[in-house]
Amino acid sequence: MLTSKITKIGKVVLCGGKGVGKTAMLEQLIYGHVTIDSELHSTIEDTYVASVDTGKGSRDMLRIYDTAGLQGNVQLPRHYLLFADAFVLVYDPSDPASLDLLAGIKSDIDKYKDKKEMIIIVIANMHSRHPRSAGNGAPTGTVPQSPNGNQYHSTSNGSQISNNDLIESNLNRANNWCARERIKHYTVNAMERASLYEPFIQLAIRLYPTQTKSSFPQLRQLTQKTSKVDNS
Repeated sequence: MLTSKITKIGKVVLCGGKGVGKTAMLEQLIYGHVTIDSELHSTIEDTYVASVDTGKGSRDMLRIYDTAGLQGNVQLPRHYLLFADAFVLVYDPSDPASLDLLAGIKSDIDKYKDKKEMIIIVIANMHSRHPRSAGNGAPTGTVPQSPNGNQYHSTSNGSQISNNDLIESNLNRANNWCARERIKHYTVNAMERASLYEPFIQLAIRLYPTQTKSSFPQLRQLTQKTSKVDNS
């Protein structure tokens, strides 16, 4: 709605493993022009601004910081942990290593939040732009396929697992972990813009909850009169 007023700005940090589709998600969410053939370069650091209509009559502004993909023992830079109002943790459900990485990020957030209630959500990006292996998250090159076209990956113990089973297993692990940590878990596809709306709308609603007013106007008037008497 063009008449909606922009009232607030929230600082949101988007983070996760390298190549999980963070930039593709943001480009699709903000501009809606990402396709399977889009050329996206690795992010060092970038900032996006999203105006979110949460249905409250005003628009809430989110300043979203797209961070460099993490891998190995590399940690999220400390300055992100100090100024953010919310974090969006992204993983690729076909890559177990990208999911395992989120626990370390969550631990760092908890370490630096300093009693501040921090909003965190987890997003599974179902569209992987690069083939993954189940062992270490590195590109596999040629991935074996069954006659029905289903891809198979080698696990750490040398057995084979289908791509569909691998994704389902990782989604179940993520659901269980998010339930224990009391974190909201969303499943999206970076190639489908509509799937990206709910996580960020809900994030804006949690950042800026509607201020409730008393349904008893007489009670509000009595409170105001009492306050005046106390101050006199």
